[in-house]
Amino acid sequence: LGAMFGIIYAIVVMVASFLGIGSIFLYAIFAIALMIIQYMIGPKMVEWSMRVRYVTPEEEPELHKMVEELAKKAKIPKPRVGIAEISIPNAFAFGRSRSDGRVCVTRGILNLLDKDELKAVLGHEISHLKNRDVLFITLLSVIPMILWYLAWSLMFSRDDENNSGALLGIVAFILYFITNLLVMYGSRIREYFADRGSVELGSKPHHLASALYKLVYGSATANPREIKQMEGFKAFFANDPSNAENEIIELKELDMDLSGHIDENELKEIRKRKVKLSWSDRMMEALSTHPNMLKRIRALSEMQSG
Repeated sequence: LGAMFGIIYAIVVMVASFLGIGSIFLYAIFAIALMIIQYMIGPKMVEWSMRVRYVTPEEEPELHKMVEELAKKAKIPKPRVGIAEISIPNAFAFGRSRSDGRVCVTRGILNLLDKDELKAVLGHEISHLKNRDVLFITLLSVIPMILWYLAWSLMFSRDDENNSGALLGIVAFILYFITNLLVMYGSRIREYFADRGSVELGSKPHHLASALYKLVYGSATANPREIKQMEGFKAFFANDPSNAENEIIELKELDMDLSGHIDENELKEIRKRKVKLSWSDRMMEALSTHPNMLKRIRALSEMQSG
């Protein structure tokens, strides 16, 4: 946060010296207006794009029971429960606040995970609501948004005789790229917190590790066209389906007995290993909204007792 607001303060001072304070207010008001619109209509956009259908306790009693128990442990209001009619196995949480929370699972995940694994993933999503990190990411995203519109407005300005505006636009674009990386970094941090939150709500670390392993495998074998359609919403997911084909290569050796899931003993073995990522893997992680899955499962192994 300090880095983000330090950068935006620097760009505000620079623009003020070139253009005057009025233009800064204009960009700030525009960005804030977009953020408010996103905040208000965001849930409806997610529901429409993800084909969400809210289900009653009579329709999905087991699912409702899990969500209710987890919400009670997390000390938040029970969120609405929905099913997204897509085959990609995943889950996501969204909403304007804790009291407006919604937890949804895809049809694909219901056909893939066992009860303990599903509960661990739901605990992860409930933790997102408890931590209010959807609002956190929205607020952080307004900074690159300001810089984006500022950059494109200045770089193509025709009223600048000294090209100072174009130069400032280039600087703003570079800072947009940097702040966007910081937003993705913040998004990756919140995934680690949500994983820990799931364990704190009673899930076993190896159940969540096994669920994540299965989600990666399920995404790697999913229809590429459907994954492409979900590209704009992958930050909501429990894992990044776009990167699943690369991650499954790293993760397949974790399932030592080839059972299709990660058990308690296998997770203990992972704790003994050092995770070394290649340069390309580190770059891919830096440009992703989710942590590298091998690192993430290694972090879960540290939470395991014994």
